[in-house]
Amino acid sequence: MTLDYLNGLNPVQYAAVTTIEGPVMVIAGPGSGKTRVLTFRIAYLIDSKIPPYKILALTFTNKAAKEMKERISSVVGEKGNQVWAGTFHSIFARILRIESEKIGFPSNFTIYDSDDTKNLINSLIKESGLDTNVYNANSVKNRISQAKSNLITPKAYADNPDIQAKDRMNAMPQTGMLYAKYVARCQRAGAMDFDDLLYQTFRLFHQNPDNVLEKYQQKFSHVLVDEFQDTNFLQYAIIKKLCMYEGSPRNICIVGDDAQSIYAFRGATIENILDFERDFNGLQTFKLEQNYRSTPHIVQAANDVITYNKRQIKKEIWTEKPKGEPIRLIKAITDSEEGKRIADSILELKHRYHLSNSEIAILYRTNAQSRIFEEFLRKYNLSYRVFGGLSFYQRKEVKDLLAYLRLTANKRDDEALRRIINYPRRGVGNTSLEKITTWANAYDISLWEATLVFAANSKGKGGLEAFVTMINSFSAKMQTLNVFDLAVYIANKTGIVQDLKGDNTQDGLNRLENIQALLDSIKEFSENDELIDEATMPDKSLQSYLQNIALISDMDQTDKNPDYITLMSVHAAKGLEFRAVFVVGLEENLFPSFQSSETIENIDEERRLFYVAITRAQEFLSLSFAKSRYRYGQIRYNEPSRFLQEIDAQRLDMPAVEAIPNFMGQQRSGVSGLLNKKPIIVAPSFKNTEILNFKASPSSQIMQGMNVLHLRFGKGTVVNIDGNNDSKVATIKFDATGDEEKRIMLKFAKLQILES
Repeated sequence: MTLDYLNGLNPVQYAAVTTIEGPVMVIAGPGSGKTRVLTFRIAYLIDSKIPPYKILALTFTNKAAKEMKERISSVVGEKGNQVWAGTFHSIFARILRIESEKIGFPSNFTIYDSDDTKNLINSLIKESGLDTNVYNANSVKNRISQAKSNLITPKAYADNPDIQAKDRMNAMPQTGMLYAKYVARCQRAGAMDFDDLLYQTFRLFHQNPDNVLEKYQQKFSHVLVDEFQDTNFLQYAIIKKLCMYEGSPRNICIVGDDAQSIYAFRGATIENILDFERDFNGLQTFKLEQNYRSTPHIVQAANDVITYNKRQIKKEIWTEKPKGEPIRLIKAITDSEEGKRIADSILELKHRYHLSNSEIAILYRTNAQSRIFEEFLRKYNLSYRVFGGLSFYQRKEVKDLLAYLRLTANKRDDEALRRIINYPRRGVGNTSLEKITTWANAYDISLWEATLVFAANSKGKGGLEAFVTMINSFSAKMQTLNVFDLAVYIANKTGIVQDLKGDNTQDGLNRLENIQALLDSIKEFSENDELIDEATMPDKSLQSYLQNIALISDMDQTDKNPDYITLMSVHAAKGLEFRAVFVVGLEENLFPSFQSSETIENIDEERRLFYVAITRAQEFLSLSFAKSRYRYGQIRYNEPSRFLQEIDAQRLDMPAVEAIPNFMGQQRSGVSGLLNKKPIIVAPSFKNTEILNFKASPSSQIMQGMNVLHLRFGKGTVVNIDGNNDSKVATIKFDATGDEEKRIMLKFAKLQILES
């Protein structure tokens, strides 16, 4: 037996690959060769005369499964194709195709996608006479999904007082009834949704222990599970069905890292890996602690941070790579400055170290944060792609609100009208829109003009008449409200915000956050008193804002050039690596998120997310935060993330800073040692009392040589004033911006004169 592929393994990897009897747990730190160990272990099983068709390897992505099969085949040849390797859902769908008639489903059952599920739930809500404004299809879908993932049947759902109490609290007491109807309707239609591929597999095994479960227990002599820390209750329950039975050799190998468990919001249960030994006595554990990816500063920073977590499998990641650059800490006064400084830093990396765009990534906590970085990358003509979501201005909810703003500014905008005439729903269906379009084409008029005709002749107070009245009211408000107040008014009056608030799933919350990010950008536009270019910013009208957005969006086309900077959420970045990584928005209530601050367990998950973020970097890691950013239409002043304090200061290249407050009673001593060094928070150039007492002085009183206070830039001195009347521009040197001078149009300045 030729086993040359084993020669390149380090001692721990070798032991993990060649220990093939009994339960095995491989704790694989970031960059430690996890995929190599997993695939070589399967190759070793085959070389050890285990029939490949008796090996079951479960992954979480099709990409991982495909890569695994290719690597196995490159080692053992065509026999590798006989391994049952795939995602949980694909493997169990394969089993259900064979066995589904035993649980009342045809072998050619349909698999419903998310839209199919939502459409069916919407139909059931209407058929049941329930209020669609209360019973949001996404919310009901999410409750059903949670129930299935926890093996709660419709009957158990209805009999559980805690579940019923929660539904009553959410004003949806009939959710259990909808769940029961949904399951019955799927069964009648011979259809399974995505959750059913797991739920019905468990049901199949549970109800058929002798003629089905035993068959697959005997079929799979060895089971391997990748990314085990991401498994949920139901997935582990199925695994135990296959591996835990009387006389079982318990040949199961799980590979994962508790420190990278970041999907609790999807139902992942970290206890599965933390308590694995409790279920499988005699477990042999191998810790892959040598990191082949990152430099020592990055590796040690990861060790520093994760040490603060309450429950974990202890390990110490190390590397033999050269020391490399210290971690760069970037502080900014505003989120806009953060975007600019990140773009500047990227240019510096490209020029100094000749990095290509594809070797650089910007990682953030929420997708809504991408906007400011997109704008500066465009200004610098740097190619980029947004992953894990659409480019900010291409997201549906953003385009919907912009369409309302476009139609308000220009009623002849046919495409804007077509997009939102029936969103949120107002009973104007495709048939009505087709009639309006036909009329407009016949008389060569805009869709708006045709809509006026149909609204005037519609029977009763129909949706068209209400739509026309609403848009006309927006046009009237445009004459009296500033662009931000108008946008907020439109977002609320159209029902877009209410519609998104009704969806309390993670996707719904993300969409609502994107609407808020758009409103924040409008707020920033309306109050931006920095003089960018007098020729391109004549006023602060809605038309000017929309022109600015249109220019940005026109540049946001698919670039065939594969050399692009990657923008994505940290969740989407798991499993990837880049030479240079920027982790941005490291502020309290953003990263860690506001929702996570309620419990230690949630903070621990946020810390694991930060751990994942910093370990994506190979050579260059930058961490950034902004002292202020627009949130919910207001400038919010932020404290730097507590996670920054947990990194030993000797690993950081950082400016002069002051103490970060203690959070949730956690001690800040020991591993990080940062309390005994210079801690890391931007020193403000003015006191909180000055903020509270701030009062803008009349712009006509601002003179050269005066000391002034600005709420975003702090204290400064007016160096020069030029221009006349409303075009006067002040050149100001602010304490917080060093030697950089800012030119501000006094008409919009909001400066307070300070006594000398």
